[in-house]
Amino acid sequence: MSADFGFSVIATDGRARRGRVRLAHGEIETPVFMPVGTRAAVKGLTHDQVTALDPAIILANTYHLHLRPGDALIGRAGGLHAFMGWERPILTDSGGYQVFSLTGQRTITEDGAAFRSHLDGSAHLLTPESVVDIQARLGSDVAMIFDECAPWPADRGVVEAAMERTLRWARRGRDRFLAVQAGAAPEVPRATPGQAQFGIIQGGTHLDLRDRSVAGTVALDFEAYAIGGLSVGEPVDLMYEVVGHTAAQLPADRPRYLMGTGMPDDLVECVARGIDMFDCVLPTRNARNGQLLTRRGLISIKNARYAEDLGPPDPECECPTCRRHSRAYLRHLYMVGEMTAATLNTIHNLHFYLDTMRAIRKAIEFGTFDRFRQEFHRTFSRRQVT
Repeated sequence: MSADFGFSVIATDGRARRGRVRLAHGEIETPVFMPVGTRAAVKGLTHDQVTALDPAIILANTYHLHLRPGDALIGRAGGLHAFMGWERPILTDSGGYQVFSLTGQRTITEDGAAFRSHLDGSAHLLTPESVVDIQARLGSDVAMIFDECAPWPADRGVVEAAMERTLRWARRGRDRFLAVQAGAAPEVPRATPGQAQFGIIQGGTHLDLRDRSVAGTVALDFEAYAIGGLSVGEPVDLMYEVVGHTAAQLPADRPRYLMGTGMPDDLVECVARGIDMFDCVLPTRNARNGQLLTRRGLISIKNARYAEDLGPPDPECECPTCRRHSRAYLRHLYMVGEMTAATLNTIHNLHFYLDTMRAIRKAIEFGTFDRFRQEFHRTFSRRQVT
């Protein structure tokens, strides 16, 4: 266990947990949403704009940074924090999902994943060990193990094989991580000596496979545990079932991270099932596509009905976009292709997510989470696009 890592549960309300995670570059309050900064930047925003939104932690992508500008260069710059001028915690995923999405360009073997770069076609091999080394050079506060994500739907045998391989890779990745952190691999510079490593639970929507994955991964004693392999097309209710079943088996004294999910109501429902950490590209990607998330539902700002609407995007929102600008103005920016449209929309969507998480933490502290949950569902509809 990293000396810089710690986790404490401050309050509970049902299965919902209010906690605090200590990392090398600071503490984060949970439940927490991590904005995605794939290539060492949150798309459309400057670091000052991101900081003003006050996220405790952001996520960066191992696969993309390994390809460009290269983890060796970032390591020589002193790690991601120094390279990008970011002082708060960073989590790096392992690149497993990106390899999963390169269906026609990669080959998975017991050794690792061989693939062709989507940039220039060059050949690369990611292994459980090399992913540890890459993330050590990046110097993130949290490094994820290398996993294999099965598609949905898929035959049970395919899902089981991916889960078993992920367990074998987890053992190799944990061994390498402990060796690197102990200084037994001097050829690998450690930009953040107090880095923590999270294990990943796989098994698709098969509960018994999830059970086996939990048992095998927890036995390796990671600093925390993530639930992977969801939000890949399965029905929402089935995702909730798998999350609730899996989270209940994970150690109570370690953070629980649901990877790559989701819509605002997904965050509320998965907090209710014991999840502490989330990430998703949805708020930033949807912002660039002209979709705003509000207390009442979704707004497609490109719709003609907003051409002369001088009201704010969300009357209940206190973000800079809603305080200063109208729906008509945001529609104008989007329709003329002004880059400021993506910036203002992203500020709003990320504020909505982060503000929702602040409200969730407060509700858990005061023992009113179930009331908050009911009210949230009463006003928010993921199907309401206006």
